Amino acid sequence: MAMHGGRTTPGLMLTVMLVAASFSVMLAGCNREAGNAATPTPRIVRTATIERRETSTPLTFTGRIEAEDEVSVAFRISGRLLENDTKIGDRVKAGQALARLEPQNEMNALRQAQAALAAAQGQLTQARNHFDRQETLLAQGWTTRANYDAATQARQTAQSQVDAAEAQLNSAHDLVSFTELKADAPGVITATGPGAGEVVQAGQMIAKIARQDGRDAVFDVPAQLIRSGSVDPQITVSLADDPTVTAQGRVREVAAQASPVTRTFEVKVGLTDPPAAMRLGATVVGRVQTNAGPTIDVPSTALTKMNQQPAVWVVDPNTSTVSIRNVEVARFNEAQATISQGLDRGEIIVTAGVQALHPGQKVRVLGSAP
Repeated sequence: MAMHGGRTTPGLMLTVMLVAASFSVMLAGCNREAGNAATPTPRIVRTATIERRETSTPLTFTGRIEAEDEVSVAFRISGRLLENDTKIGDRVKAGQALARLEPQNEMNALRQAQAALAAAQGQLTQARNHFDRQETLLAQGWTTRANYDAATQARQTAQSQVDAAEAQLNSAHDLVSFTELKADAPGVITATGPGAGEVVQAGQMIAKIARQDGRDAVFDVPAQLIRSGSVDPQITVSLADDPTVTAQGRVREVAAQASPVTRTFEVKVGLTDPPAAMRLGATVVGRVQTNAGPTIDVPSTALTKMNQQPAVWVVDPNTSTVSIRNVEVARFNEAQATISQGLDRGEIIVTAGVQALHPGQKVRVLGSAP
């Protein structure tokens, strides 16, 4: 420091004052930074409290209307079809003739059985007359016991032959009746088999009749739904081309084996008082509500990532600090995400400002007092 005669010059005093001021400013700044590092300002965030709610998921399937009781009618014997005028959609009555076989062979067998019965009856008449004579002669002492016993045996044999001939005649009548196929119940023809002139085998389907006892809605359902579905769900069935035509139903039958092609199970839903517009073969849509159990929905803005997995920031209400936690997301859209695992009811999560947080950081809810 330069002095002139033991005095300090004015320029030197100004320089010292500026240096001292600069040092004071720097010292104050350092003190403020040290204070900030010791007590950081809490990050302002938005939060939400987790709640569980019961949800149900609607499921929709497309199927068809079938008869609850559908039978295939067929001849009991083989032969050549003489008539088969059945057509799909025809309504039939109980006892109505559907088709006929050529009956020549059966008629010949009937005539043969009739002739055999007549011959047996003639032999029986002769045996009875011989027995009556032997019985009279034995009483008068003009014949032997051996002759009487032989006559008795001959009469019994002739009677047995008549009984056998009558049974054969009844069988022949049945065979003749089997050449005519009749409906056993009223209904609607849903399928037809061979036409007139074809040779058919016993048991071969000639027509299918949907009896008028009820209607089923038939659907092909994945195995996963069958395993997780309700025990006795109420199903709403409506026509595909007219949703206003509806009926209620419940599952009546589930196929024991999956289709080898689609790997789905055929499910028959018995309909309660189906409207007349639900005709056989109509395409229908079935709707059922399945209980999905309690779920947790959070805003999609609450999601972030940790270890390449979905995660959320959880707020500790005691310390107002945050920690990150991985969660499993069941469903996701632009507005919200459904969490299946990782959160519980009552926990607080950050819904806005998640990208600027770090573990252990203090936060303050937007709008709350500092």
